[in-house]
Amino acid sequence: MDFQEGEFIYINKPYGMTSFGALAYVRTRLSRLLHVKRLKTGHAGTLDPLATGVLILCTGRATKKIESLQYASKEYTATLQLGATTTSFDREHTVNMTYPTRHITRELIERTLAGFIGEIQQVPPEYSACNIAGDRAYKLMRQGQKVELKPKTLRIDELELTDFDPQTMQMSIRVVCGKGTYIRALARDIGQALGSGAFLTALCRTRLGSVRIEDCLTLDEFPAWLSSQEIVRSKS
Repeated sequence: MDFQEGEFIYINKPYGMTSFGALAYVRTRLSRLLHVKRLKTGHAGTLDPLATGVLILCTGRATKKIESLQYASKEYTATLQLGATTTSFDREHTVNMTYPTRHITRELIERTLAGFIGEIQQVPPEYSACNIAGDRAYKLMRQGQKVELKPKTLRIDELELTDFDPQTMQMSIRVVCGKGTYIRALARDIGQALGSGAFLTALCRTRLGSVRIEDCLTLDEFPAWLSSQEIVRSKS
């Protein structure tokens, strides 16, 4: 492996860690191994701290591929809680509104999901990394400032109901989508379309381009994997 020239590392990002945190963990160990102050690294496609799954890390010249990787198709599995909403559309914040759910059936959910397949308009979450005049939207929200984001055009290729529990009002979906899709915002919009509200309770990116979660290392596995590699070191 020639990490200074450029390599791809596939990580299964753990729950509760930022994508930057996962990158920093790997970069620190690579830099130490190569005896460099700071190895050039980057990641393709941010995952929320409460999400898990495929995170592609790039080193050296491979960082030039980050933009093209971000345009690759992505697949997610997600679990939604119906009947309530949160301001972040996931479990980062507490429930702020509740709604009736007695009208919700599997048939209604499947009909509703069909309406989201194809090219759609989506307003990104206010608690997101969207740039507003040089500031991140989530930082402005945490400062108590009002944030207004414009809808973006994006593509949902597949949207499948994989499970529905009418007792707990939880539903699970599989999503195949293009660049720029916020699954949290999709949960919000599905909840609105169902007339019940919804927020994410679990999210996993199972594929990014051709890289599947089965191809990924956990951070716990990374040190042993790294020690087993034949490393090419720069001659400079």
